Amino acid sequence: MKCSKVCTTRGILKFVEITVNLLVLICVGASQASVAGFTSSLGGLGSFNLNWAYSPFEGTELQEVRELDMQFTQMRAPCVYGGVAFSLTAATLTLVFLVVGAKPIQQLRTGLLVGECAFSLLASLVYLVAVGLYLHFVTQVNSTEVCKRRERLYARRGYTSMNCAVQGGDAAVGLFGVVASCLYFASFVVCILAIRTVRAFQRHAAKAQHSLKGNVGDRSVRNHHAVHRTSESSHNVQALATLV
Repeated sequence: MKCSKVCTTRGILKFVEITVNLLVLICVGASQASVAGFTSSLGGLGSFNLNWAYSPFEGTELQEVRELDMQFTQMRAPCVYGGVAFSLTAATLTLVFLVVGAKPIQQLRTGLLVGECAFSLLASLVYLVAVGLYLHFVTQVNSTEVCKRRERLYARRGYTSMNCAVQGGDAAVGLFGVVASCLYFASFVVCILAIRTVRAFQRHAAKAQHSLKGNVGDRSVRNHHAVHRTSESSHNVQALATLV
């Protein structure tokens, strides 16, 4: 029963971790889309047009807005590339451990579980660092003169959402990142329990096998003694018959 609970908990945690990684990926893209502006590249992920049918900007002001949009999205591009690459890598490795580790308790190897524990602990720590770096980088970009000029231009036309505060998408990236870190740490703890369970199972199996070999050996010795006694009895009977 304990083995079954540990294996089930490991599988559930891995599935939830993959889901949270995908949510981080979605939030990274959504955050970049929400601040991209009128016609600017989403860090190499395509283009976004806030209002293709009508533009409140004209002439030199429109050109300035486009240049600022392009500069701003290019400055945020490392967040997009880093967030997408990191979340996809974490989700892929978690999926690998989920598939490879989906075995009965008697087929699991401690080497695989040790690797899984190391990955879970590393992912937990790196996710915290990645969230801190992501928010720090976003804050630095938002404090630049490019962001402030862009904010003023959009505010003149009533677009107050294009401000230099931390956006909801960025906050969601940080939130789901912290959740992922907690999940990976919980997975590390469960993995340690799984190692202990597998080792206990292996010791029990080895003990049972040793006991079985001992019983077989005892029966063999007893059979040998019985055959020896039967042989001696036959010899004695034969000797008596000869004397008679």
